[in-house]
Amino acid sequence: MQLTIRVDTGEGPQEVTTNLWVLVAWERKYKAKASQMAQALGMEDLAFMAYEASRQAKMTVPAVFDDYLKKIVSLEVVSNTDRPTDGGHTADS
Repeated sequence: MQLTIRVDTGEGPQEVTTNLWVLVAWERKYKAKASQMAQALGMEDLAFMAYEASRQAKMTVPAVFDDYLKKIVSLEVVSNTDRPTDGGHTADS
């Protein structure tokens, strides 16, 4: 799964895209599995993913997540790309 999130921290909107590292960081912090996202993904979850994706993209963000959260003016998911697996390989393939 890959999310593109548009976030504005008062300096104009920017789009960031999650990657595997961001999703694993979210799983570790919130003790949840990525497969549960479709059922209950809150604003804090999106903000955390935007924060980590911004850090991965070398954007300047506060050192503390809560300080980043306080600066957010708007936050929205622009696109959600599920990347299904091929189902594995068989002896015939």
